[in-house]
Amino acid sequence: MRNRRLRTAALALGAVVLWVAAAQAGGRNVTDMAGRTVALPAKVSRVFCVNPIAATILYTLAPDRLLGWNFPLRPEEKRFLPRAYAELPVLGGWFSTQKGNVEEILKHRPDLFLHMGPLDASTRSLADRLQEQAGIPVVVLDYELTRLDRTYAFLGKLLGETKRAEALGAYCRETLRDVADKARGIPREKRVRVYYAEGPKGLQTEPSGSRHSQILDLVGATNVAEVPQGGLNGMSAASLEQIHLWDPDLILAWGTSRGGAYDGILSDPNWKTLRAVANRRVYAVPDNPFCWFDRPPGVNRLLGVRWAAALIYPEVFRYDLVKEAQRFYRLFWRYDLTAEEARDILRHSVRKE
Repeated sequence: MRNRRLRTAALALGAVVLWVAAAQAGGRNVTDMAGRTVALPAKVSRVFCVNPIAATILYTLAPDRLLGWNFPLRPEEKRFLPRAYAELPVLGGWFSTQKGNVEEILKHRPDLFLHMGPLDASTRSLADRLQEQAGIPVVVLDYELTRLDRTYAFLGKLLGETKRAEALGAYCRETLRDVADKARGIPREKRVRVYYAEGPKGLQTEPSGSRHSQILDLVGATNVAEVPQGGLNGMSAASLEQIHLWDPDLILAWGTSRGGAYDGILSDPNWKTLRAVANRRVYAVPDNPFCWFDRPPGVNRLLGVRWAAALIYPEVFRYDLVKEAQRFYRLFWRYDLTAEEARDILRHSVRKE
């Protein structure tokens, strides 16, 4: 243990020396989105992302700067990424219950750590701590969905990718403005009551106000879950008895490929008397690459907003979800999604009528 600490300290000291030398050779100071002043090297070409949210936004803006992923990608996710990026190393990070290994990360010679989260004391504290431990500048980005256009603008300026950042930011503004304008016109008495079923049995969920169920709030749905928030990671417990009392009109569940309860809810007799199940209003949350709803609560939520809006209120939000998916994948993921691929992703996630 002592030898490991000495090695980490030596690597960090070496990183500090290089960081200071780079700053003296034309680096710059920036104020990150959490209000922290950070000294950057003149050139930032190798970026370690502290969590998956940061990794997805960096990949969509400047994939060549991404050092690696925070967790192993599933085959279903890799198929939408060029092989060079799909096979990037898994470096871990600081998210959920995970604690990264600074020593291992420093072996990949990062120029910058990128952290994305709520702009609160906890996020600032982690960024400061990592910067001190690693001897590498740590920049904090705002993860709030309704401000993603600003996050893209900030990161685009930081990395010299302003033109692409503006294109991505414009999509953010267009999507959120259109959904907000239409959602305001939905009368309260006509709002659809939705239960978000998380976990392998569907007995974990998120209340209104949680970042993990934010899309329901944005599209004007009524989140039926009357449970306390489960902290930053969410997943509050809900009993089947509670769900029967709430009796939602519609259920969103993790898909089976993600270890979710979609198939189980449709087949388990203990769920069948619920209104949503009896009316076949149970839908899998689409993903690949990465979830459209949350976990990680990254950029795919922008497409998820359009998907959830059109699914829950098809008479209000008349989006062609196949074309919307193709547009989003082309713009954000640089992947030419075929109509057949889009329909496959959405096969359990749209109304059948």
